[in-house]
Amino acid sequence: MGTVSISMGRGKRGRGGRGSCLTAARSLRSNLIKKLYNDGFKQYQDLRNLYLQNNVIRTVSVHAFTGLYNLTKLYLSYNLITSLKPGVFQDLHKLEWLIIDNNQINRISPQTFSGLNSLILLVMLNNSLDRLPDKPLCQHMPKLNWLDFEGNQIHTLKNHTFTSCTTLTVLVLRKNEIRTLSSHCFSPLRNLDELDLADNSIEIFSPSLLKDLKDLSQLNLSCNPIQKIQADHFDPVVRLKSLSLEGIEIPNIQRRMFSSLKNLSHIYFKKFQYCGFAPHVRTCKPNTDGISSLENLLASIVQRVFVWVVSIVTCCGNIFVICTRPYIRSENKLHAMSIISLCCADCLMGVYLLVIGYFDLKYRGEYNRNAQAWMDSTQCRLVGSLAILSTEVSVLLLTYLTLEKYICIVYPFRCLKPGKCRTVATLILIWIIGFVVAFIPLSNKDFFQNYYGTNGVCFPLHSEKPESTAAQIYSVIIFLGVNLAAFIIIVFSYSSMFYSIHQTAMTATEIHNHIQKEMTLAKRFFFIVFTDALCWIPIFILKLLSLLQVEIPGSISSWVVIFILPINSALNPLLYTLTTRPFKELIGQIWTNYKQRRSSRNKQNQKAYTPSFFWVEMWPLQDNSPELIKPDAFMDSCEMSVTTHSTRLNSYS
Repeated sequence: MGTVSISMGRGKRGRGGRGSCLTAARSLRSNLIKKLYNDGFKQYQDLRNLYLQNNVIRTVSVHAFTGLYNLTKLYLSYNLITSLKPGVFQDLHKLEWLIIDNNQINRISPQTFSGLNSLILLVMLNNSLDRLPDKPLCQHMPKLNWLDFEGNQIHTLKNHTFTSCTTLTVLVLRKNEIRTLSSHCFSPLRNLDELDLADNSIEIFSPSLLKDLKDLSQLNLSCNPIQKIQADHFDPVVRLKSLSLEGIEIPNIQRRMFSSLKNLSHIYFKKFQYCGFAPHVRTCKPNTDGISSLENLLASIVQRVFVWVVSIVTCCGNIFVICTRPYIRSENKLHAMSIISLCCADCLMGVYLLVIGYFDLKYRGEYNRNAQAWMDSTQCRLVGSLAILSTEVSVLLLTYLTLEKYICIVYPFRCLKPGKCRTVATLILIWIIGFVVAFIPLSNKDFFQNYYGTNGVCFPLHSEKPESTAAQIYSVIIFLGVNLAAFIIIVFSYSSMFYSIHQTAMTATEIHNHIQKEMTLAKRFFFIVFTDALCWIPIFILKLLSLLQVEIPGSISSWVVIFILPINSALNPLLYTLTTRPFKELIGQIWTNYKQRRSSRNKQNQKAYTPSFFWVEMWPLQDNSPELIKPDAFMDSCEMSVTTHSTRLNSYS
C-alpha cells in the first residue's frame, strides 16, 4: 500500500488547525488516493509541504490545489498521472519545488505551469513525454533554476522551447531519444551552468549550440553517436570545468580540442588513450586501460618488475644457446642452424620487453604528458614491429622444426630429409615473411592508421575495436589465420609422432625396453605442446571475443603481453637445447675437464687430460655411418624401426 504524508508549518490556525491537518493525514494514509477531487485540500491553506508519492493517482482536478497559497514543495512521484490540465497549479504562487517523476504524463504546455511564479525546481523524469512545446516553456516560471526531463521519449528540441528560461542554470535531458537539436535551441540559456544530454541519439552536435553558453561549467554528451567533433568545438565554453565524452569515438582527436579549456579539471573519455590529448586536466577517466595509467606506462608494480625479469631471462637464455650451439659438434648442422635461427627470433622478444621497460622508467610518474607522443612515435612503431617479427618468425620456425621431426619419425625410410640449400632457403623465406608481416602496417598509415600505437606497449592485440577496418582484418588474418593454423599443425604433428612411436614399440619383440623411453618422449612432447597452448590459446580467445565485440578488461591484455606472449621465447632454449642429451653431454665433458685440470695441477708429471668435443645429436637423423644404422641379419623390419626410433629418442632426450 502506498503512503501519503502531509506536513504543515505553524500558521495562524494555531493548535486546532494543526490537529485537523494531522487527522487528515491519518485518513489519507489509510486509503490509496486514486483521484484528487475539486477542493480536495482547500481547508488546509497553511500547508507548506505536500507528499502524495507512491499512490495510484490517475487524475488531478484543475481545482485540486486551490487555496494552497503557502505550499512550497509538492511531490506527486510514482503515480499513474497521464496529463496535467492548464491552470492546475494556479494558486501555488509560493511553490518552489514541483516533483512529478515516474508518472505517465505524455503532453505538457506552458499553461500547465501557470501560477508558479516562485518555482525553482521542476522534475519530470521518467514520464512519457515525446516532445516539448515549441513555445516559451518557462513564461509562467520566471524563477525556474533547475529543469529535469530525464528518462522521457523526447525526439526534438525546437528553437523557442527555452526562450523564456533565462534564469535556468541546470538542464537535464539525459536518457531521451533526442536526434535533432535546432541550431539556436540553447541560445537563451545564458546563465546555464550544467547541460546533460547523455544517452540520447544525437549524431550531429554543432559548435553553434554552445556559442552563447558562456557560463557553462559542466557538459555531458556521453553515449551519443556523435559522428564528428571539430578542433574548435569547445572554444565558446572557456569556463568549462567538467566534460563527459564517454562512449564517443573521436577518430580525429587532437590536443587542440581541449587546449582552450584552461579551467577544465575533470574529463571523461571512452578510451584511456584519449587522456593523452588533455594532459593539463587534473582528473581524466578512465585512468587506466589495464596496461598503462596516467602516471606510468606500466600501471602495475608487478608488470614493472616482471617486464625486466622476463626480458632478462629471455635474452640471456637465447644468447647462451646461440653462443654454445657451435661447440656441440652435431652431425646435423642444418638442425642446429634452425635452432640458432629460432633463438635469434626469440631474443628479439626479450629486446622488445627491454625497450618497453626502459620507456616505462623514462616516463615514470608523468606518463600522461607523454602518452600520445609515445604511441605516435617512430620508436613505438618500430618496437611493435620487432615484437610481431619475433612472434611470427618464432611461430613459423617452430612449425618448420615440428614438420621436420614429424617426417623423420613417421616416415624414417623415405628420402624426405631437407638438404642444405633447401634448409637455408626455408629459413631465409621464413625471415622474409616475418619482416613483411611486421612492417606492412607501417607502409600505409592512411590504410592501417596507427596499427601499433593503440596502447602503451605498442603491441596490436586490439582487444577493443581497432581504429580501422583494415587493421582489424589484418590482425585477424595474422592471429586467427596464420598462428592458429600453425598451432593446429604442431599439435597434430606431435600427436602423430607419439602415436607412431607407440605403435612401433607395441609390435616390437622387446617391448619393455621401450616403455621408459616412450614415457620420456611423451613428457617432452607434452611440455612442447603445453607451452605452445599456454602461449597462444589465450590470444586466440582474446581475438575471438574482440570479433564478437565482447568488452575485455585491459588488465587481461597486459598479462598477455608481459607474461603469456613471451612464454615460448623464454622456454624454447630450455625445450630445444638445454634439456637435450647432446647439451647435457657437453656440460658433463666441460665439468669433467674442469676437474681433471684441477687434479693436473697437483700431478704435473701426469699427462694432462684432453677432452673430446665430439657429440652426436641425431635429431632429425642425418647421414650416419653404416655401423650406426645397419640392422643385424636377424632383426626384422619392425625391430629395425624401433631401433631407429630409439636412436632418435636417445638423442632427443
